[in-house]
Amino acid sequence: MRLSTRIAVAMGVAVPLLVLGSGALLLRLVTHDVHAEQDARLRERAAVLLPLARGLLRSEDGGRPRQTANQERRLLAAGLDVGVRLTTATGGRTPGRVVAEAGPRPADTVWLPPAALEPVTVRSGGHSWRALSVQVGGAGAKAARHGTLWVFSSGSAGNAEIDTVQKRFLLVALITAPLAGLVSLAIAERATLPLRRLQRRAGGLDPGTSTARLDHAPSRITEVDDLAGTLQTVLSRYDEQAARTREALATARAFAATASHELRTPLMGMQTNLDVLTDHPDLDPAERAEILDDLHSGHQRLMGLLVALRALAQGDLVEADAFGVVDLSELVAVAVADLARHHPSAQVTTQLAPGLRLHAWEPGLRMAVDNLLRNAVVHGGRPGAPARVAVALRPSGRPADPVAVLTVDDDGPGIAPEERAQVFQRFRRRPDSPGSGLGLTLVAQQIALHRGTVRITDRPDGPGTRIEVRLPRTGDAANDTRTLELPLRRDWLSELPAHGRPRNPAAG
Repeated sequence: MRLSTRIAVAMGVAVPLLVLGSGALLLRLVTHDVHAEQDARLRERAAVLLPLARGLLRSEDGGRPRQTANQERRLLAAGLDVGVRLTTATGGRTPGRVVAEAGPRPADTVWLPPAALEPVTVRSGGHSWRALSVQVGGAGAKAARHGTLWVFSSGSAGNAEIDTVQKRFLLVALITAPLAGLVSLAIAERATLPLRRLQRRAGGLDPGTSTARLDHAPSRITEVDDLAGTLQTVLSRYDEQAARTREALATARAFAATASHELRTPLMGMQTNLDVLTDHPDLDPAERAEILDDLHSGHQRLMGLLVALRALAQGDLVEADAFGVVDLSELVAVAVADLARHHPSAQVTTQLAPGLRLHAWEPGLRMAVDNLLRNAVVHGGRPGAPARVAVALRPSGRPADPVAVLTVDDDGPGIAPEERAQVFQRFRRRPDSPGSGLGLTLVAQQIALHRGTVRITDRPDGPGTRIEVRLPRTGDAANDTRTLELPLRRDWLSELPAHGRPRNPAAG
């Protein structure tokens, strides 16, 4: 059932019920007013008849028949518009005697309360009366004699008025039921028009086959605008998830293709060495040792290549909820300590400012720092001398620019300015490098993922290279709950242009 029809049916039922409820309340008030008017008239007539009733009892007690008859006519004449009944009693259990009665009244056999100082309703045979009793005292020597004056008012007059009001309310309820339904239907059709327009626009959308999305102009109807906003959010999230799925598939294909291509040459070299060992069991020990050393180097290179490719894939697929508050000072200190254990001959000096925190993916950031330090130790030394590496971490010094600056200096041969951008590309390495050619690519990927910059310059205090990393300290506070927006660049493994942008492996 349509929403407008539901509203029309609901209003068609609710409005007559409201009319009937209001009518019941008004009918009760009218009934009260009618009875109050009847009661006022009864009290007024009782006040007029009471002296006449006393006179009648006095005449009857005095034994004056003619005067008694005159008093009775005067009493009955004064009560023509109401019912009158005057009874006497002896003061014991002897039933009272009716002295005089006339007008609309219940039969003598109808039970009446002993006293009705306030008007009451008496019913008999489908008829009703409002009844009021007034005690009338006797006179003279027979003062013990007393009587009761009953004044009656027929309930038919008031009931007719009440019935008229009741019938009119029923008629109004019957008329308002269809009218309320029709008016409500017209109003509901008009009110739900923006909702139907939104339904038509949303019904033609198919995220799987078209890039068209919901175009909604504000209708100034809160519920419709909120629903449109919800639909737009759902479609936006669908697009994001579809894009992430495509990225994941592209990353998986790129991983397989790159691994197949890059592993082919070292595997073929290892196969050749194995064939030589198999075909020449009596090979000279020196040559045999050289071949085994070559096999060991090839194995290490394969392992390093696979680990680096996996790390690149993880960086391309990481989600924003993996980020948290990281103490960069502590992370760099731990990385330097690990470097000293693996390269005890290297001379590493540090100058780390404490308490530099940022919103980061800790595994990726640690991987970037490890690769920076390892690159400086492996490529930054001079022949025959241990590598000397200087690591410094400091804030930017500008309150308006909360940035952590990490520099790694070595005393190696340096990198020519025209080659500095190329070292961040995949598999770019020196001929004598034992690495996979992905170390600085991982650095560039992680720095870009953290919305930072990385650049290569000359060492300021002598020959060598300086790599400077600048990272925004957006998560400096421990209770920082801001959501990180990941950069658009998520193709470091596949090296495909993202959204039509030219490739820029170095973020600085």
